[in-house]
Amino acid sequence: MIDAHHHFWWHQRHSYTWPAQVGDRFARDFAPDDLRPELARCGIKGTVLIQVLHQVGGETEECLDVCNDVDYVRGVVGWLPLSNPDETVRALERLRARGGKLVGVRHLISNEPDPRWLLQDGVLESLNLLAAAGIAFDAIPINAAQFESVLEVAQRLPELKIVLNHLGRPPIPEQGWEPWATQIARAAEHRNVSIKLSIGLDIIMRWRWSTDAIRRYSDHVLDLFSPHRVMAASNWPVILLGATYQECWDGITALLAGLPADERRAVLNDTAERIYGL
Repeated sequence: MIDAHHHFWWHQRHSYTWPAQVGDRFARDFAPDDLRPELARCGIKGTVLIQVLHQVGGETEECLDVCNDVDYVRGVVGWLPLSNPDETVRALERLRARGGKLVGVRHLISNEPDPRWLLQDGVLESLNLLAAAGIAFDAIPINAAQFESVLEVAQRLPELKIVLNHLGRPPIPEQGWEPWATQIARAAEHRNVSIKLSIGLDIIMRWRWSTDAIRRYSDHVLDLFSPHRVMAASNWPVILLGATYQECWDGITALLAGLPADERRAVLNDTAERIYGL
């Protein structure tokens, strides 16, 4: 099994900011040796490490170094200055020369005031560079307007592998449905879009994990995308706000229990390996 989305952070190296609702619960380091026993308990052999900060130099390079040093980290989703294509080219060359484990790029469009940030000419040019390099783009929309921009990119750049993070942010705490459900259906129509079966910060900081509450949303995603475009992911250590690692992973496997063995294997391993080229 592969956990397709987790983080590390070190407070002595970088400065992190979190929403006020998080309080001081992330005010410590979360490092490879902290995650290792959790993976062992759940039988997970590989992971994809995701950057946290938007900065040139520093964290993404550190993630790639970790990938070379930590046996279970199979690939890194880093950050590039996508709004500047020339800088993106230079950064991409530098990062890919650092061990070849850069499998994706993420920009937190959820933090951008403009919901159409992705549709700037410079950003689209940089995303084309990712497509040409076979590198996935991880998208994390948290509202309908941001989701629309991701859908437009998927249509305009059919060769770009787009990975929607955290089930596309379903309205789980309030048990809502639209417009998320329709936008998920539209996303699934684009064959270049896949999705992570995981829960994001904006949900988990105000909600306690409930497998039964998630099932309606995960079933919708699995039905539309098929298990071959869905990948399991914990979002550790963020998930610790609302669940233990084992509660999260046990919940994910319970959501897949009714699938045939090959489809369970797709969500738990094969999709991540194929999309990220692990």
